[in-house]
Amino acid sequence: MSENYDCSKCPAYCCSVYGRVRVTKGDLTRLAKHFKVTESTARRRFTKIYDGERILRQKKDSIFSESCTFLNPVTRQCTIYDGRPEVCREFPDARRCAYYDLLQFEREQQGDDTVVPLVQIAFRGEIEAARGKRAGKR
Repeated sequence: MSENYDCSKCPAYCCSVYGRVRVTKGDLTRLAKHFKVTESTARRRFTKIYDGERILRQKKDSIFSESCTFLNPVTRQCTIYDGRPEVCREFPDARRCAYYDLLQFEREQQGDDTVVPLVQIAFRGEIEAARGKRAGKR
């Protein structure tokens, strides 16, 4: 944990807004071992293919629209911490977390430690595609 943010005070933003959590062969092995199932079973139960890439499945979420299938909706913590994919193990890889900074700022401004600002990440390609669709409708 960084001195600049505290993940335990966050509603698991990173587990909720990233729609694609890549799953490698090693991750499948780790998931299978964690759940004591075959890799084939882990692949079928916990992952799907999206745009040619194997990713973790998601589920409906009460705060953000969807979250990682392994996020506990009450505690907002990972239920498979020791079995989580490599990309989750490496995250966050920065000294600061922009969402945590926003979270702290908004909670201070509102005088309420329970405020959860809802922010959606939009990638440049998605924004351009959406603009193109809107322009085509005119």
